[in-house]
Amino acid sequence: MTLNSIGLETQNTKTIANDLNGLLANFQIYYQNLRGIHWNIKGKAFFDLHAKFEELYTDANMKVDEIAERILTLGGTPLHTFDDYIKAAKVPVGKNISQDEKAVRLIVDSLTELLKIERQILEVSDEASDEGTNAMMSDFITEQEKTVWMMKAWLGERV
Repeated sequence: MTLNSIGLETQNTKTIANDLNGLLANFQIYYQNLRGIHWNIKGKAFFDLHAKFEELYTDANMKVDEIAERILTLGGTPLHTFDDYIKAAKVPVGKNISQDEKAVRLIVDSLTELLKIERQILEVSDEASDEGTNAMMSDFITEQEKTVWMMKAWLGERV
């Protein structure tokens, strides 16, 4: 077993960095979706949703940076082209969405996919004793679960 300079097994960090690149790609699509619905939202809920979508895309942008920096910390190289993002993404792509319920549904569907990916990474990073990635995934999961609950409440649905 070969340890890297942060005390983690080198092969494990390669696997985790690869998994984080998948998450990075999905977050980039999620971020672009949020920008699109922020720009295009229409209707009586415009003012509330426009502001909420800006809050969410600002947060997603920060998370993109955190994920990329974690990949670098683990010795990997973050994906950084839209071609790479599209190939790796599982998050649905929203195009020309201006209706409030469709926009909120896109957020719920996207976060549901991100949560699946993050939980898978959490399992792998836990087995590798990678507390840095564990903490990041735990924080993301906690925040996103709450956002899903709030968005579903807005839609009049239960989690």
